[in-house]
Amino acid sequence: MTTMRKTLMAVCIAASFAPAAHAEKFFSDSSISVLYSDDYQAFGPQKRTDTFFTFENATGHNWGSTFFFFDRNQGHGKDADSDDLYGEFAPNVSLGWLTGNDLSYGLIKDVTLSGQYEMGGGTNVNNLMLGMGLDWNIPGLQYFGTRVYHVNNSETDNDYQLTVVWGAPMEFGPNRVLFDGYIDWSSAADDHKSDFHFNPQLKLDIGNYFGSPSVLYAGIEYSYWNNKYGLNDTVMDTESAVSALVKFHF
Repeated sequence: MTTMRKTLMAVCIAASFAPAAHAEKFFSDSSISVLYSDDYQAFGPQKRTDTFFTFENATGHNWGSTFFFFDRNQGHGKDADSDDLYGEFAPNVSLGWLTGNDLSYGLIKDVTLSGQYEMGGGTNVNNLMLGMGLDWNIPGLQYFGTRVYHVNNSETDNDYQLTVVWGAPMEFGPNRVLFDGYIDWSSAADDHKSDFHFNPQLKLDIGNYFGSPSVLYAGIEYSYWNNKYGLNDTVMDTESAVSALVKFHF
């Protein structure tokens, strides 16, 4: 077993089996989303139509956090038989909790030991990621996090990834809106280009109108993906796709 695999396993164990006497759960949230777009980028200049079904779970604890999701896409038309399953698991262990020291400073809330495991998809990836992160206290944001990983790729040469995640709730009278999402930037290697993926969601809290806030959302997701999968424009055009979105939390 490689050193990276052992270290990522240690992160996962720490995230999953923090001592019960010292562990405190702040929240746990699960959701199911349905997305539809005609604009997802296929090879060359071609577009494809997909419906995505996504299950997500996020937890927050005094020892850190976890995020887990699975995507299943259902192709339409000529792509009707090209569906696949893709998932990620991302644990973050608070170094403040681990060391017993307050690591906050200014806008910095905490420092994390961060890992991520990616599996499935069209090429059946099996990627292991390990790095460090910062959780931030940004006024007006529910959360804001940055992570830097070394990525042990199963299908391509290893590289590095920078990830930014955020959530910004907004209220306009009786209207509640959530603007959240992520940015991934991966470095280039001998066999692939660097890629940049900007993936925000803008959602209206439908449940708030019926006395159940933060339960049912409807809105859009935008995907801007340059050098998708590390492939340049001679193989796959830059993706610019707007998806209709419905999301149910439970």
